[in-house]
Amino acid sequence: MKYSVFAASEQNTTGGVGTLQVNAFVNTIARPAEGATVRIYDATQNATLEELTTDAAGQLPPVSLPAPPLDYSMSPDQPRPFNEYSLHVKLEGTQQAVVNNVQVYPDAVAIQNVVLRPTYQIVDIPYPVLWGDYPPKIPEAEIKPITPTNLVVLPKPVVPEFVVVHAGRPNDRTAPNYTVGFKDYIKNVASSEIYATWPVEALKANILAMLSFTLNRVYTEWYRGKGYDFTVTNSTAFDQAFTYGRNVFREISEVVDDIFTTYIAKPDVLQPLFTQYSDGRKVVRDGWLSQWGSKGLADQGLTALQILRNYYGREIELRQAEKVEGIPLSFPGEVLGIGSSGDAVRTIQEQLNAIAKNYPLIGALTADGVYGDATAEAVKKFQRIFDLPVTGQVNFPTWYKISDVFVAVKNLA
Repeated sequence: MKYSVFAASEQNTTGGVGTLQVNAFVNTIARPAEGATVRIYDATQNATLEELTTDAAGQLPPVSLPAPPLDYSMSPDQPRPFNEYSLHVKLEGTQQAVVNNVQVYPDAVAIQNVVLRPTYQIVDIPYPVLWGDYPPKIPEAEIKPITPTNLVVLPKPVVPEFVVVHAGRPNDRTAPNYTVGFKDYIKNVASSEIYATWPVEALKANILAMLSFTLNRVYTEWYRGKGYDFTVTNSTAFDQAFTYGRNVFREISEVVDDIFTTYIAKPDVLQPLFTQYSDGRKVVRDGWLSQWGSKGLADQGLTALQILRNYYGREIELRQAEKVEGIPLSFPGEVLGIGSSGDAVRTIQEQLNAIAKNYPLIGALTADGVYGDATAEAVKKFQRIFDLPVTGQVNFPTWYKISDVFVAVKNLA
């Protein structure tokens, strides 16, 4: 079957090497696509670089690919800092999927999840905001007036299970809506907005701004209060960049997993701060985070909070949402490892057993509430499959990822 490939700009094949991790699923992350054929294609050479088959977890081994020099992503006005590759994924009994222009940076891991569905799919990934041509954000008040017409029903900010993203301007009735897991949405936005090669504190500062921006939209029911049926748009004139099905980056994913319940607020104000930001080059606004400026401050050794206070004011503080919707049980507050015991351990063992029915590589556990070697090994296998740091311990990110996959498996059943 023929498939479309964007006409790509010339690749830079000297100076850097990036990694591509491909994970294939059937309809949902609850069902790995074992035995899928994945072709990695370079449109500039009109050539297939690799053709591989997914394992029992629906994964390929990491693939090393040429990327530009790291310096290209460290300051503006440089050549394009990433290379682009296309994927063609085929599994017998399902429709094929094509993902064009997967972005690969040097010294970073691009994660491309491909969900095979009953209909043939093509995903075309646009340039990230820092490289592309996007409309600038229309300014809004950073604290929204709370009136009965805003439909605010939440007593406190909570992390939603899903957000509904409108793929167009708010009044574009022809644009589709996508229902996306909250963490997946933030990872997508960050991978669309900034470069994964930046210092961790710069990534953190930008992601905290994206989290607070989104949670303000959720808390104030901004669009639903105006009669729309979505949470946010993907128009950068109104909200944040988002492309359904695009690749994300491990460096960004790990930061999101660590802080996704954290948001920025001002003293004595309940709602998350509406944290607007700009690239800091084409658009510069007082009181807004500058993306390139945040990178420069991180280079100087500032922490994420110091960077944020530089833009949003010294009085801002970081708060934790008290509830994450859609999960069976909240994180117990302490890391679980060998020697731990109790109900939280039993919950993890039971959830891993349910997940192992679809991911047999994890193996079966005795749900006795005692964290021994077998539980640690099962956790390591889970972490390896789902692109988490492999520690064998259940920390905050691992707890919520196990919860996410468990809910998906339960819903599939």
